Amino acid sequence: MSAATTRITSFFSSRAGVLSGFGFAAVLLLGVVPAVLPLFSLSLFGKFICFAIVAVGIGLAWGRGGMLTLGQGVFFGLGAYIMAMHMKLADAALFGGTGVPDFMTLYGTGSVPGWWEPFRSPLVTLLAVVLVPGFVATVLGLAIFKRRVKGAYFAILSQALAAAFAVWLIGQQATTGGSNGLSGFRSFLGFDLSDPANKRMLYLLAAVVLLLCVAVARQLMHSRFGELLIAVRDQEERVRFLGYDPATIKTVIYVIAAVMAGIAGALFVPIVGIISPADVGVAPSIAFLIGVAIGGRATLLGPVLGALGVAIAQSSLASSFPSFWVYFQGLLFVLVVGFLPGGLASLPALFGRLRKKRATSDGGTAAAASASPPTAPTPATPLELRA
Repeated sequence: MSAATTRITSFFSSRAGVLSGFGFAAVLLLGVVPAVLPLFSLSLFGKFICFAIVAVGIGLAWGRGGMLTLGQGVFFGLGAYIMAMHMKLADAALFGGTGVPDFMTLYGTGSVPGWWEPFRSPLVTLLAVVLVPGFVATVLGLAIFKRRVKGAYFAILSQALAAAFAVWLIGQQATTGGSNGLSGFRSFLGFDLSDPANKRMLYLLAAVVLLLCVAVARQLMHSRFGELLIAVRDQEERVRFLGYDPATIKTVIYVIAAVMAGIAGALFVPIVGIISPADVGVAPSIAFLIGVAIGGRATLLGPVLGALGVAIAQSSLASSFPSFWVYFQGLLFVLVVGFLPGGLASLPALFGRLRKKRATSDGGTAAAASASPPTAPTPATPLELRA
């Protein structure tokens, strides 16, 4: 590694470098992007930012904790449906006057179920967006990790939970909209969603939440808890022998990832304008994971950049090649996992190792050439001796 590269790496690892990086990201997301993109593209990028928030949590749970979470759609859906229920109730009170969402009049009894009523309050809704996914993740985490379920078994179980959650939502036509989901929102916490200024405000809110989640992730990575998390990932039995409970450590990071996914789901609803079982099932959960794997699950910014890159590629390629995109996505995932486990974020380190290996090889060859013994003189022939 050259001296210039060493200085750059040490700078970005220092406090000043970290603050500079966050400042640059804040200026880019909060200043440049809203000024450059039109309103429709800005809302679309806000949707991608919601996916990036989920990816930050997956990066902590999978990259640092070694837990292949294939069911983040459950927590994303919980946060999304909680916010969607509040928005439907608020619209029914503001614009309908009856307080009953329109789809309940068509498919249900024409009355609001009792478990919907608490979500009329904005404060209860905001608290539930955080607490409900966190509570569900706590119960699941303790039930799974206390029994030492890990690896492929945990991945299959989490994916089964996502599938079961989507099936349950489809069967609740009268209370969750069934396969159609919840849509047609007109206001968000009292703000008119048809106002362009409010749409920009939603994007800025999502960008701020993403920056906060990245800051929390970095703090966790560089804390004692982050070191314990890596130790549990690499040597779980040794950590247990030292007196720590790996199940508790895994549950904590699992809950943090679930809360991030729930917040992302709550922001997704007003930005996109719809939530349905198709957004929370197995396929979306795997899509979250693909972006993290491609970007680099063990790094800080890899999951964010990977999620944004995959979402942008899907938006641009899926419209032109709808049948090709799914195969391309799967092929990209297989190639990255098989040949580049560290994701695209590991490319600079890989190139650095190759350059160092080549320099070492060239230096060894030159040293061997310089250290070779001198060639012995050719013995004189009899004719030369006579002369």
